[in-house]
Amino acid sequence: MDISKALSRHRERVLSVVSGEHSSPPIDHSILNSWQRCVQDYGLDPSITHEPVVVDGPELSQRRERLASLLSIARVEMSNLYQQIAGSGHSILLTDTDGVVLNYVGDPSFNEIAAKRGLIEGAVWSEQAQGTNGMGTCLFEQQPVIIHQREHFFTNNLALTCTAAPIFDPSGKVLAVLDASSESIRAQQHTLVLVNMSAKIIENRVFLCMFKNHFIMRFHSRPEFVNTLGEGLIAFQSDGVILAANRSALFQLAYKDQDDIHTNKIGEIFDSTFSRLLDQSSNQLLAIPIHDAKNAQRFYAVLQVPEARRTTPGTHKQVCPVDSKAHAPAGGLLDTLEFGDARMAQNIRIARRVLDRDIPILINGESGTGKGLFAKVIHLVSMRSEKPFVAINCASIPESLIESELFGYKAGAFTGASRHGSPGKIVQADGGTLFLDEIGDMPLSLQARLLRVLEEKEVVPLGGHTPITVDLRVISATHRDLPGMVADGSFREDLYYRLQGVTVTLPPLRERSDKLNLIKYLVGVEAGERHGIKIDESVYDRLAGYYWPGNIRQLRNVLRTLIVLCDSDYITLDDLIDDLFLEARGKDTPDSRKVTHTSNDAPTDPLRNAEREALLRELECHRWNISSVAKRLKISRNTLYRKMKRCDITPPC
Repeated sequence: MDISKALSRHRERVLSVVSGEHSSPPIDHSILNSWQRCVQDYGLDPSITHEPVVVDGPELSQRRERLASLLSIARVEMSNLYQQIAGSGHSILLTDTDGVVLNYVGDPSFNEIAAKRGLIEGAVWSEQAQGTNGMGTCLFEQQPVIIHQREHFFTNNLALTCTAAPIFDPSGKVLAVLDASSESIRAQQHTLVLVNMSAKIIENRVFLCMFKNHFIMRFHSRPEFVNTLGEGLIAFQSDGVILAANRSALFQLAYKDQDDIHTNKIGEIFDSTFSRLLDQSSNQLLAIPIHDAKNAQRFYAVLQVPEARRTTPGTHKQVCPVDSKAHAPAGGLLDTLEFGDARMAQNIRIARRVLDRDIPILINGESGTGKGLFAKVIHLVSMRSEKPFVAINCASIPESLIESELFGYKAGAFTGASRHGSPGKIVQADGGTLFLDEIGDMPLSLQARLLRVLEEKEVVPLGGHTPITVDLRVISATHRDLPGMVADGSFREDLYYRLQGVTVTLPPLRERSDKLNLIKYLVGVEAGERHGIKIDESVYDRLAGYYWPGNIRQLRNVLRTLIVLCDSDYITLDDLIDDLFLEARGKDTPDSRKVTHTSNDAPTDPLRNAEREALLRELECHRWNISSVAKRLKISRNTLYRKMKRCDITPPC
């Protein structure tokens, strides 16, 4: 179809829809309202080619200065968002409440097109200036929107697909809009999810920054969601008077808006006094259970004290004067990691001895034993607690990205790099703690560079030449046999000895003597709002007797599922489901780790018997870690599974 005819048809469609005539296909109600505003309120014509309005340099600088704190926070998240959708031809933009673009991060393949479309810093994308569009319509609707191609008002924007989400300030007013625009032929719902998540992350960080000198309650109905995107935030004064709450807090507590909760006291919202909250928060690592006063719903909360009242670096004294008995030494947090197990107690003693010394710590343990939590506690009770704790999982990041993630990069260092560059995890951890999880999976090619950084205390980003000095504590963790990897050449010996200042080994759950106490504690954590839940002792016995190959991570998943599926508040053996864990009805004793068979008779072929016995030895030696056994035998995981099936070997879970 001729372009001029297509544009003319778009104009006719817009005007006919606005006039109330039948629309085919039907359009979303928010698009209809926006088109009506454009025609009836702004006097715009959809067919007129509309050049973008761009503010001059001094005005753009003034607008950026007014939102300097927001921009500082948003740049990091815009870069993270861009990396998630890099290569898909998107530009990431941030506008102020007038629709003026303050910051831009773009895919190199889309930058030239974006500039022609007016997606540049300083451009005005309000509805009055650009008609129906992602940024402008989001500002008006104050909710996430997708404006896809023909839903735009002006014909010169029909090639664009814009996905935008609002960022609210702590008072509930729109502060800015985050947008991802492209020439995608499809409206990307997953992009809307990512943009909305990034907007909420920025929003929460703005809240925490604005109220850093006040008390902040961080809470959620599930303990694992505290300190995450979905947490509720309530800021209040030392007398308990509430200053503000974020959107998640209002939603979870069933308050309509800020006016409903503002000026109330925190003790009127939750069934706990301020002194009790302060006392429990100062002595607990994990979120403490509390209930809201209105509906008696259970939440888990952490109390963040004002920045000026937190632990002073170099000491372990608390300077908050509210209640002296509420401030036990921070080192007491380490004691919350064990419930009577001798080996865990020894690990804690070792950690306490090297707490504030320049000695790296290597944490060994099977997957799911809590290595990340142990590292985080060490950081929190050290003199570096006020500085960043930066964790990077060396096994979860693609090998092609781990170098830029760790060491950072300069602008333009590689195709797709952020125009602002990235400092990298090592620089982000300056002054604090760098936690290298699954260090055994770090590519051999990067190990030498990491060693150099640790030895010289300097890092050079990709594409850069000037070294950046860093001061950090390194804690690493692995479930792999590093000495064995050193022996076979897959891990550098010099790096191993640099990381192994002291080594602590977290025992698997099946070997912990405090297993029953730990299970009972986690039942309370996982029960959530069902605070009246009770479990029969026979169930505790069965849970305590199970092998738990997935350790604490598996235990928490099983408890969570068990509690959700139970119809009553009293759980008995009849509520156990076989699929939750191996043969939960009677064979989940410590001996259940031994192999079970798919048939009653072992293979009779002598060669297969020999192969079977060899496989069993390797599997037991590697604690049934299929990946480790496959690597040891130099075969693929699929080949190993086929061999196990042929030899009638079934893993314990």
